[in-house]
Amino acid sequence: MEASSARLDVSKLDRGEMLAAVGGLLLAIGVFLPWYATDSANRRFSVIDGATGSLSCWDVHSILRWLLLAAAAAPFILAWIIMRQHQLSWPRGQMTMVVAVAAFGLITYNGLIDRPGDVGVSLKWGWFVALLGSILMLVGSVWRQSETEIKRKPPGTI
Repeated sequence: MEASSARLDVSKLDRGEMLAAVGGLLLAIGVFLPWYATDSANRRFSVIDGATGSLSCWDVHSILRWLLLAAAAAPFILAWIIMRQHQLSWPRGQMTMVVAVAAFGLITYNGLIDRPGDVGVSLKWGWFVALLGSILMLVGSVWRQSETEIKRKPPGTI
């Protein structure tokens, strides 16, 4: 391997990677911001795992927090692959796109469908920051993936 091929070429990054990286950063920060708030007027039923007040994803979700932090790393891994000019067997940005869709689904499910707690738990701004981060990751990776030419295989091959 030549010394020049091992160097990082930042000029290879475009707006898609930058947008996805901003989204990954927002997602990572959003994990630590308040996601849920319990109703102080209803302290008997408005609790999450025995806790009341403003709670972050990190406080409430023991597995989801690690999945979202791993998802937040995906755009930075994509940027590293692009700067190092690695060859991939799939279009660049496609795996980050899949990870962003999964993160979006997990955040949406845990905020809208299966919110923790029993009664009186509302969403706080950290949940929206994380959701916005996953959307920016998705938009940026779709942008990058659309710029990569997909190599077609001949008919009859897998």
